[in-house]
Amino acid sequence: MSRILGACVFAGVLSLSAPALPRIDESQAAEGVHGALAKRCPSEMTLVGQTCVDRYEASLVEVLEDGTEVPFSPYEIPKRHRVRAVSRAGVVPQAYTSMYEAQRACGASGKRLCHGREWKAACRGPDNTRYPYGPSRVKGACVDTHRVSPIMKLFGGGHFGSQMNDPRLNQLEGTVAPTGTATACTNHYGVHDMVGNLHEWTDDGIFRGGYYLDTEINGEGCDYVTAAHIPAYHDYSTGFRCCADADSLPIEEEEPPPSSSDKSQSTPPDARLAARDAVETQDDHAPPTWDLGASTTRALAPRPRRSRRRR
Repeated sequence: MSRILGACVFAGVLSLSAPALPRIDESQAAEGVHGALAKRCPSEMTLVGQTCVDRYEASLVEVLEDGTEVPFSPYEIPKRHRVRAVSRAGVVPQAYTSMYEAQRACGASGKRLCHGREWKAACRGPDNTRYPYGPSRVKGACVDTHRVSPIMKLFGGGHFGSQMNDPRLNQLEGTVAPTGTATACTNHYGVHDMVGNLHEWTDDGIFRGGYYLDTEINGEGCDYVTAAHIPAYHDYSTGFRCCADADSLPIEEEEPPPSSSDKSQSTPPDARLAARDAVETQDDHAPPTWDLGASTTRALAPRPRRSRRRR
């Protein structure tokens, strides 16, 4: 009886000390939270319900007349440029963008601007929390803490249109950060920077998530919305990311793993012939050896010849 009680107490201690695993939405479990198993989205996007969502805030490439693409400056207004949106880690995301320009850039990549409900679902994650990483704000988890106000630094607080779109603003240190810099600002869907860094336009004429100086005034975290501007508005804080319907975009083909029939070809034929010739020409007094593993080597000696007796 004492053994049974002891085992129960031990099991109880284990259950109390073990950290709780994050809850995964059952509707996503069959396909993989990141969409990796489902293969319904390109690698730069992740599956959220029936929608593919860019993992990172959009940056732009400019398409030249000959069809080649070059990076577009994230500090310039993309209007009157032929650009398309890309989702990449470690690059400065595109600001100075209106909702119309964001729609055009997403469309050039076969995508679209996210609907508000899609954006919010991706931001809140499978656990449906106010911030991507949890229910309450954690200072420094996203790009929204101890940042520099470029308007104050350059203009002393001016708010004229030309000043709000000055290309120098986001080039000051302590302003916008490259995508994915805040490694904690994500969730189990694998989306990054949906709170802070840049405001993100959605197709309802609202920008969401706040930016590097504010993620609380117009709502907290994923609930942050700014609806005070017309869709043609843009400034140093306005960015976006793209969405697409699941199964609507080409999926990268992965190389299949080598089959068992290919294993015999893992060594080039010339190398195998050379090895065979080397074995055949070994001295009879130095029996060949074969490596049978990291810890086992067996020497196979030639059979001794039987001497014949004379009768």
